[in-house]
Amino acid sequence: MQPLLGLSRLVDAITERIGKAVSWLILVAVLVSAGNAVIRKAFNMSSNAWLEAQWYLFGGAFMLAAAYTLSQNEHIRIDIVYGMFSRRVQHWIDLFGHVFFLMPFVLLMVYYLVPYVRMSYLSGEVSSSAGGLIIWPAKAILLAGFILLALQGISEIIKKIAVMTGRMDDPTPHVPTHAPLDEAVAPEVRP
Repeated sequence: MQPLLGLSRLVDAITERIGKAVSWLILVAVLVSAGNAVIRKAFNMSSNAWLEAQWYLFGGAFMLAAAYTLSQNEHIRIDIVYGMFSRRVQHWIDLFGHVFFLMPFVLLMVYYLVPYVRMSYLSGEVSSSAGGLIIWPAKAILLAGFILLALQGISEIIKKIAVMTGRMDDPTPHVPTHAPLDEAVAPEVRP
């Protein structure tokens, strides 16, 4: 199990570094968007390349940070239901979801995206918009994001099994975001 936990730590370190680095793409996308809007309003000019660059940047941030979000246990779930269960049951729910939903989906996406990106790259596919950008980098970002998500999914499965078998402490203990109803009601309101 130790070699698998070592692999998990390596994947976590890679996704953390990438996730934190690509967060800057949001700032760049905002600056490009603001600059494009100012130029359009002030000079009555527009550029399809700059418009497409915005969605490249935002898409890159979203796809390349998805694995980091998973590693931080920050993906959206129904906390109202999830929080009602013991931490052991939550681990089982997470493991089941990773094995039977996350991994089949991301592996299928990688399988279909490899030829999709390859064909786009080899054909030199460009945007159908006048003055648009080449398309294959955006498709390659999709592929890279799903590969990172698949690797992080494997890491999460390894960690869930290690936590459930007592081989490691829970790296992300779940804390419910909502207090139980009887604790949330002020003492003077209680009957």
